[in-house]
Amino acid sequence: MIMATSRQTTIKGGPTKNPSLRGVRHRLLAESRKPPRLATPKKKRADRPRLTRLKKLPKPKLKIKSNSADILKYLVVGLGNVGVKYLNTRHNIGFKVADALAERSATSFSEDRYGVISSIKHRGRNLIVLKPNTFMNLSGKAVNYWLQKEKIPLERLLVVTDDLALPYGKQRLRMKGSDGGHNGLKDTNAILGRQDYARLRIGIGDEFHKGGQIDYVLGEWSM
Repeated sequence: MIMATSRQTTIKGGPTKNPSLRGVRHRLLAESRKPPRLATPKKKRADRPRLTRLKKLPKPKLKIKSNSADILKYLVVGLGNVGVKYLNTRHNIGFKVADALAERSATSFSEDRYGVISSIKHRGRNLIVLKPNTFMNLSGKAVNYWLQKEKIPLERLLVVTDDLALPYGKQRLRMKGSDGGHNGLKDTNAILGRQDYARLRIGIGDEFHKGGQIDYVLGEWSM
């Protein structure tokens, strides 16, 4: 005879435990055997690594291939007077030097503001050769304009002019100095407000009588 109750089952021969209670007991025993969990301390805010926002990197600039604009520029100015009347005069030795440079480089002059211009490439450099059309006594206006236009620093300027104080054919290169009584250099110094630029003086001699300086300078070559 079997009698069922809510907590135990009576079987002939003796009472037995409820099987559902047996499972609960086994779970309790299993959990009691597990090692206790250690609570991990929370890191303080100061100990936590701070995350910083990465700054946006600038976009790389495009590399421009080198061209004629990147070549070092120099301004070479040959001083003189315009017109057929002064073409072969001693005072126009600066023009003669400019013409020789253009001829040797197989280039020509073109009309531009305040003079004629020739561009010569030489050993990775660009020589801008100028013959001012402002006449000798106003040379500084042309020199200053082309320095500004081509953005050429003063240390890359060379002025070629005649010099009475030097013997015929002798050359003297100076990186600075006074005008030495030369009207072209005098006006250039006044316009630029400086005289620390290179000038190449070419001697034309002083074979003239007293009071004949102007005629001699503006006279044609006799040799």
